[in-house]
Amino acid sequence: MTLVASLIPPLLGGLLAWTGAGKLLSRSLPAQAARTALPRLVRGPRCATLVLRATGAAEVLLAAALLAAPAATLPGAATAALGAGFLAYLGYARAAQPESSCGCSAGDDTPVTWHSFARAGAVALGGAVAAGAAEPWWREAADRPLAAAALLAAGAAGLVYLSAGPERRWRLAFRRLRLRVAGHPLPRARREDGAVPVAASVELLERSLAFQAASPVVRSGLIEHWDEDGWRILHYTGTHREGGRERPVSVIFALDAAADLDHAQGHVVRVSVVDRETEEVVTDRALGGLLPLAAPPQSQPQPA
Repeated sequence: MTLVASLIPPLLGGLLAWTGAGKLLSRSLPAQAARTALPRLVRGPRCATLVLRATGAAEVLLAAALLAAPAATLPGAATAALGAGFLAYLGYARAAQPESSCGCSAGDDTPVTWHSFARAGAVALGGAVAAGAAEPWWREAADRPLAAAALLAAGAAGLVYLSAGPERRWRLAFRRLRLRVAGHPLPRARREDGAVPVAASVELLERSLAFQAASPVVRSGLIEHWDEDGWRILHYTGTHREGGRERPVSVIFALDAAADLDHAQGHVVRVSVVDRETEEVVTDRALGGLLPLAAPPQSQPQPA
């Protein structure tokens, strides 16, 4: 346990250095700050940007102190306080503006999830543990280098997983690797009536370029599905930004009801994004060109 506790400072230092440098160096930080709940909390996007910059500077300073200080009492206590502050802000954001971005790292536009709370909790708990470390981390690592390397690798992997803002891309990459290694679990899988299972349609959709293009808008798994005029309609929910405000939308994908992974070539995936409040179709231009393959089906169904 002594070795584990002594390795907390370099792990936290690496995490804070990465997130802090991202906030300090990001050119798109004002846009990111506008997607968080900070403008509502500090009364304006400009103040929100300043808060994120200041937070990044504090993270970098704490990272340097955790990595370089022989005794991590003060840096550890400050890190624990920072983690507690993160938890408080995430709780506010989740309650006041659930669809807002976490803002935990530069370029992160995903909403607040359990990953965000787990990462902030790890910072708070790790800081408290680091504050009680008796020996410098490099001395403990030098005494048991193999065990230290293994623990550092495991801890870094855990923090990277918790820091994976684009979780959807990770999940898609692992799914593709599984398919290449083990093969597709539904080869030529059709029901007795010859229809393609919905799971096969979802698998085909989520591997398409159309779904990847629309993924920044999508915020849910499959909500409902139905077949109409030879199309299989798959309904997801999401958000889009318009006039500085994020609005809820229904993301409607339509593909050939008979298409599957064995017969995917030549089939088109059509995409429509419908504002859930006004029931108007969101144009490509309003989405910033995120849906270059968007084209509504000939008979456009309205989401339930």
